[in-house]
Amino acid sequence: MSDFPKFVEFREEGPREGFQIEKEIYPLEDRIRLINSLSETGLKTIQVGSFVSPTYVPQMADTGELFKRITKKEGVKYTALWLNEKGYQKALSVPEVDFEPKLLFYASDTFAKQNNNCTAEEMRERQRAWVRLYKENNMVPDSAYVMAAFGCNMEGEITVNRVMEDFRFIRDLSVDEDIPMPNLFIADTMGWGNPESVKRLIGAVRDLAPNARIGMHIHDTRGMGVANVYAALCMGVDLFESSVAGLGGCPFAGHGHGHAAGNVCTEDAVLLCHELGLETGINLEKLIEASRLAEDIIGRNLMGRVMHSGGLDPLRK
Repeated sequence: MSDFPKFVEFREEGPREGFQIEKEIYPLEDRIRLINSLSETGLKTIQVGSFVSPTYVPQMADTGELFKRITKKEGVKYTALWLNEKGYQKALSVPEVDFEPKLLFYASDTFAKQNNNCTAEEMRERQRAWVRLYKENNMVPDSAYVMAAFGCNMEGEITVNRVMEDFRFIRDLSVDEDIPMPNLFIADTMGWGNPESVKRLIGAVRDLAPNARIGMHIHDTRGMGVANVYAALCMGVDLFESSVAGLGGCPFAGHGHGHAAGNVCTEDAVLLCHELGLETGINLEKLIEASRLAEDIIGRNLMGRVMHSGGLDPLRK
């Protein structure tokens, strides 16, 4: 039996997720146009860029300037990603940044070592330090993510019990540090999830923390993205991270067969919600316009479906 939410929130990651992974460095003006277009769709959170090493990620070297030049719309949060304290301090120096502090956990040791040069257990303890650093700046974590929650290309399938170790740690950390329980994000970082495994893991997290808000960070690497969104909606999940036009790609897809899909496509998931009668606060036609703008900027066909076919509402009129 489905337990659909009445309202579904989408947090847009395309302007960061998409442009960060591209080999080409796209003009600041083009990225500003896309962000301003997304601001008119009804989205309430847009991840604009990341404060990371310009040596390793030159695509994001101008993130501070980008924040200063976008046209901020009232009621919309413009957020950023950082991975270490240096990046966080850079973000603090840009007054235009809207902060949604995150805690990051790995269900895969190999992935943790690859991304952060530490084990998954060491990464847990680093998050304790992050909570205290956020407190120093009068912030509390908005969200906590367990990445590679369904599987890892380097380690294989991840068990529910292994993932729940991290979510139990998050629960206990919230008590120890006397902070509200953050949004609990289940992240299918490498596209291993399927609808039934999504339902099982959501059920386990809900049993652990009945009052927590559960979010999904879904990758469409193997074409399961929208199906997994549907499964999560059936379990009552009302919070998703997604990427306009399917911008981005999965650097962990492997097999050397070209450009794999990244985050689930925002407008495709929004169409699903609207077809199910679920409110999102998003104007799908304006979102489609933004997705087509993204495709024009990138200069190749992107992964989204609705952007190419159009929505159904104009055909019903």
